[in-house]
Amino acid sequence: MTCPHVADLPASVSPDTIEGCADCLAAGEHNWAHLRMCLSCGHVACCDSSPRRHATAHFHGSGHPVMRSFEPGEEWRWCFEDGRVV
Repeated sequence: MTCPHVADLPASVSPDTIEGCADCLAAGEHNWAHLRMCLSCGHVACCDSSPRRHATAHFHGSGHPVMRSFEPGEEWRWCFEDGRVV
């Protein structure tokens, strides 16, 4: 099951970092639960179970609607606009 936002995604994106949440790292923090990657620009950010919730903040700041898990072995995607797995 997909959403209309998936069709607007680039064919591929590369993560802006593989070290962890880019926003936490920039602030000198290393306290995140799980990582997500924006499928519009490759920004890697922490999930809503993390103290700073940078993935959601990235959506609100950029308007990029779809992210995927950046955890090993996970392939699922989430659309913030539709509020569902896509």
